[in-house]
Amino acid sequence: MNKNFGKILTFAFVGAVVVGCETTPELVNQKADDGHTTLALDYRDFNRAANEAIDGMIASGNLNRPGGGRYVLMISRIKNDTVANIDTDQLVKKIRIALMQKGKVVVSTAVGVNGPEDQATALVQGEFGGNGVAKPELSLSGKIIGHSVRYDSSTQQVEYYLQLTLTDIKGGYSIWEGETPIVKRGSSKTVAW
Repeated sequence: MNKNFGKILTFAFVGAVVVGCETTPELVNQKADDGHTTLALDYRDFNRAANEAIDGMIASGNLNRPGGGRYVLMISRIKNDTVANIDTDQLVKKIRIALMQKGKVVVSTAVGVNGPEDQATALVQGEFGGNGVAKPELSLSGKIIGHSVRYDSSTQQVEYYLQLTLTDIKGGYSIWEGETPIVKRGSSKTVAW
């Protein structure tokens, strides 16, 4: 019986140590996040890149529609040309929301490169003749590229670039282009992607 009691006591002790070592999840205040930077892309990188792109588009003046009003924007392809699994929709959504909130564009969900984003719109337009869909005037396209280079014998530098192009659809020419670099350095032993 003493052997069993000793085993139970040992398991209880080990269990208490393991439970005591766990970290408690916490909600991150994104406006005041001073957490560690990672070599991979995180939400802070997406926020900064989206804000820089938005600021660049608005500062160019090319989203100021002559006579007022909003342009109709279509989202084209934003290609992930990195080895990382990046959800480009997350980044594009931030840009869309900000441009709409600033009163510069409305975003077409009825017209897209891969068909309508909103299937209900396509269904209703098909049912009722499809005459109500506004033709997109501008298209947003781009890509995210990334690579890693050796900085020195123990450090790697990871570089990501968000490249965006705003195209006048009728004319077929770019009215704005921007590139936002995100550059990080860390241990060459760390996996960046």
